[in-house]
Amino acid sequence: MRWQMGRRSGNVEDRRGMGMTPVVGGGLGAIVLALIALFLGIDPSIILESGINQQTAPSSGTRQGTPEEEPLKDFVSVVLADTEDVWTRQFRQMGREYVEPKLVLFSGSVDSACGYAQAAMGPFYCPRDQKVYIDLSFYRDLQNRHNAPGDFAQAYVLAHEVGHHVQTLLGISQQVDAARRRASETQSNQLSVRLELQADCLAGVWANQAQRERNILEQGDIEEALNAASQIGDDRLQSKARGYVVPDSFTHGTSEQRVRWFTRGIQSGDMNQCNTFATNTL
Repeated sequence: MRWQMGRRSGNVEDRRGMGMTPVVGGGLGAIVLALIALFLGIDPSIILESGINQQTAPSSGTRQGTPEEEPLKDFVSVVLADTEDVWTRQFRQMGREYVEPKLVLFSGSVDSACGYAQAAMGPFYCPRDQKVYIDLSFYRDLQNRHNAPGDFAQAYVLAHEVGHHVQTLLGISQQVDAARRRASETQSNQLSVRLELQADCLAGVWANQAQRERNILEQGDIEEALNAASQIGDDRLQSKARGYVVPDSFTHGTSEQRVRWFTRGIQSGDMNQCNTFATNTL
């Protein structure tokens, strides 16, 4: 991926070394963030059992950013800036204003408006504060644990989270949340899958537009992103973690679905092609 000459975003908030330590109290955010654990195939009960009765307090005991992370910090700043440029233009074409999200870098754990989060949960977007959170060590896990190396695979992950921000600005996330509160658990999970696949498609739209405007892609980049999308499908993650899959519990989509919707976005470059809620077949 050709990113070194790109603009750096001013919306990066570096909280590395400023982690949070759990203390006794209420932990509503643990319930929300337990769902995010499925992104990495982690059993959500681990988070619920350890975090449901917890609040957080500042800690100085977490690690500082390592020298090897500094190029990654530079990289995510460029990718974030690129998403800002693309989505600002897309929203302007709709006669709307794109409100840029903040990207929070943290190490070990972090306190967000959506609750306490640990690095093992992976990157996430919090609609309550409109911020994307990532521990840069996740990219090491993406390569080593999930067999998804490459800088464009890393960019895809960030673009997916920014896709959730786009959904929030458009009111899609709020509509889905309201529908999920009225739905059964299985129906709620199905709505979550549609939301996540749409974010995959929006990540593809970003890649398409960025390639048209700045020629960012190098040979093999698309394959890196497709591989990453495949490696983090619910079916693959559950199979790795449990040895079996429970389709009714899927919240992000299968490997095949994630690849297909990202491909749809990157081939069309049209966010109107990303309406996962208007199709019977995902």
